[in-house]
Amino acid sequence: MGKVYEATVTAPVNIAVIKYWGKRDSALILPTNSSLSVTLSQDHLSTRTTIRASPDFTIDRLWLNGVEEDINASKRLVNSITTSRKLREALEEKQKQDGIPAESVVPLSQWKIHVCSENNFPTAAGLASSASGYAALVSALGTLYELPQTTSELSRVARVGSGSACRSMFGGFVAWQAGMADDGHDSLAVQVADRQHWPELQALILVASDKKKAISSTAGMQTTVETSSLFAERVRTVVPQRMEAMKAAIAKRDFEAFAEITMRDSNQFHAVCLDTYPPISYMNDTSRAVAGLVHAFNSARGRTAAAYTYDAGPNAVIYALKSDMRDLVELFTYCFPREDNILPDAFYPDPFGIFDSPEQAGHRLTDPVVSKLASTVGKYSAGSVRRIIHTEVGDGPRVLPVSQSLLNDVGMPKRARE
Repeated sequence: MGKVYEATVTAPVNIAVIKYWGKRDSALILPTNSSLSVTLSQDHLSTRTTIRASPDFTIDRLWLNGVEEDINASKRLVNSITTSRKLREALEEKQKQDGIPAESVVPLSQWKIHVCSENNFPTAAGLASSASGYAALVSALGTLYELPQTTSELSRVARVGSGSACRSMFGGFVAWQAGMADDGHDSLAVQVADRQHWPELQALILVASDKKKAISSTAGMQTTVETSSLFAERVRTVVPQRMEAMKAAIAKRDFEAFAEITMRDSNQFHAVCLDTYPPISYMNDTSRAVAGLVHAFNSARGRTAAAYTYDAGPNAVIYALKSDMRDLVELFTYCFPREDNILPDAFYPDPFGIFDSPEQAGHRLTDPVVSKLASTVGKYSAGSVRRIIHTEVGDGPRVLPVSQSLLNDVGMPKRARE
């Protein structure tokens, strides 16, 4: 067996604190405004992708979570692969121009590929996987093809797959610069701060629904651009000011400023959705209850100790410092009990050991102030929060060893499903 040309990479999920909503060019996925996100830990949420190139493969093939999909069904996927191949082709030409014998230049750009991708979080978790998925794809192609482009330059390739994927090319705190050029060369991701900059910051994800949303983000944002008068003011004035204020808050590790900007931007994003005609409502009763509970928690604390944010869906992401997270976890698991038919570790598999066992979630309230708040609020319907995930700020894409490949010796999935 000859040399195997393959790369395996994991990439993270990111959650925006300054929201991306609206495109000025749908084909190139150029946003109307810049955005900023926090990359979450891959130990808890990530996509792993293996890509192999071989002269023996006759067609490009794709497997997602063990099931083969039509790789040509998604124009965005094809665009990402085609763009990466062109970059590899340019590299091969440069190698020849630099005097490397043509027979020594491996023509990877001409070979077909097998792509196998898996998430380490269940599809039913209600979390969008397109950002981590496309970031993993592009990172794996960049590694396989040995592309010389910087991470920011490769983020442009991820962007044409899924806009927010460009932010998952970095760890820590990441800005997606909207850019102004018609060809999109200046619309890319840059790292604002790495994960080590603010290690005390953690996140709690509350999954209020694992159902597919009625109005997709792509359709929703286009309608907003066309019909919302509030949207124009958001793009022109609000977002530019908030981007600078958020960068300053992160630089100073000023949680109260970070939290207020995060919540205000989430609120305005959903207000813009409601100002769309016909109106779009992504939050549900549980979403609003969670937001109210965060404000009540902050009032009980006498400071802004937690912040919520919602993307285009009902699921909440709560940011807080490590010193406040235990009380938040106890409060939310008490007020939003799990259904009896939900396995404890599926509801709350805590990697930080706040509870000795998952069964204790919701049965311990350490802080008397939080205990009083919980008693006042009471319990919501069991199962209104389907899943709770506790995580922290994470790193960018990781290149894994050959032993972690998702493909077997002949380039087929190790865990294929019908």
